[in-house]
Amino acid sequence: MTAFPDVGRILFEGPASKNLLAFRYYDADEMVEGAAMRDQLRFSVVYWHTFRGQGADPFGPGTALRPWDDGSESIENAKNRARVAFEFIEKLGAPFYTFHDRDVAPEGSSLAETNKNLDAVVDVLEEEQQRTGIKLLWGTANLFSNPRYMHGAATSPNCEAFAFAAAQVKKAIEVTYRLGGEGYTLWGGREGYQNLWNTDMARELDHLAQFLHMAIDYAKEIGFTGQFYIEPKPKEPTKHQYDSDAAACLNFLRQYDLLDHFKLNLETNHATLAGHTMQHELEVAGSTGALGSIDANTGDLLLGWDTDQFPTDIYLTTQCMLSILKYGGLNPGGVNFDAKVRRESFEPIDLFYAHIGAMDAFARGLKIAADIRADGRLQELLAERYSSWDDGLGAEITVGKHDFASLEKIMLDKGEAEANRSGRQEMLENLINTYL
Repeated sequence: MTAFPDVGRILFEGPASKNLLAFRYYDADEMVEGAAMRDQLRFSVVYWHTFRGQGADPFGPGTALRPWDDGSESIENAKNRARVAFEFIEKLGAPFYTFHDRDVAPEGSSLAETNKNLDAVVDVLEEEQQRTGIKLLWGTANLFSNPRYMHGAATSPNCEAFAFAAAQVKKAIEVTYRLGGEGYTLWGGREGYQNLWNTDMARELDHLAQFLHMAIDYAKEIGFTGQFYIEPKPKEPTKHQYDSDAAACLNFLRQYDLLDHFKLNLETNHATLAGHTMQHELEVAGSTGALGSIDANTGDLLLGWDTDQFPTDIYLTTQCMLSILKYGGLNPGGVNFDAKVRRESFEPIDLFYAHIGAMDAFARGLKIAADIRADGRLQELLAERYSSWDDGLGAEITVGKHDFASLEKIMLDKGEAEANRSGRQEMLENLINTYL
């Protein structure tokens, strides 16, 4: 029995198509910079928003119509939901999906029962992966919804909450490994503080690092070689989260000797909440070799919370893909649609419209970014701006031939620095517009 009887496989029909249930720009087989578009973008559908989200917000309950879901926390309902998920992803043509452990299976009355529930649904996920060829991009554990994590998980003042979280992540890594997951993400949903009067920050950070080292050690023990990710987010629900942005995460990883084991999974809406652009976060991660994967969404700039909307802004997707191509792509990461349909878009068909639009937006961004790189003018202007560092004094400073005293002597002799050149800000913005 099909959950989407009126929808067939979503096909590429080209820019002239008027069919809103077709791709106009995402041609999975099209070659861009030496690789098929499917391999450059590595699209992934999230389980939590797409198959568990009900459209609730702080002012009202869910509105979503999901005929396949009876609303219960039964194992049979969870199994049926998994089969529906794969029908959707297969028709959409996305090669990957992601999930939290609690998305796919309900908690039981004990850890043992919860693990048993998860195993039962993972059996179905494994069957569906084999049937469709769809792969798990990465797995993760929900360490934020249950009240036991009200004070955090790895940073909790309650050592048994820490221990339970460790057991939960152990199981989630095992499941990810079993399903052939290409990575594992740790997102600190409540790893932060509300009030510094009752927070020992140094102790909490030490515990968080210890937790991450345990995860790495266990992965090695069982032979899981997938990429580990940290996902930055500055706030919501805590006032301050320790993984507040890319720079904070990288500093933490360096401090605790974890940088060799983790890359960053960056989200656009999280960048916005941190007061950054997604391009900023991508450049911070990419310039240090830590760009791993992205959660592709956007936030409403007039709202100060995590709205997780589907991305349709071509400027945004072009910026993303320009940085991603610059740093060698996302493999084994991907473009993961951590996004949800609006509360008013409550019918099942809206799930298709949302994903199709976002996939087309990223396909256009990829092609525009490739055109910018092939044209070369943007890179030429960038190189020209920093040309004073390529030879003469600039090159000498770069290789360490000078100190303050020698530079002072040069400037005393010269009397004044060479005049600056224009940054050509508006010209650059005009140039980008010519590609779009």
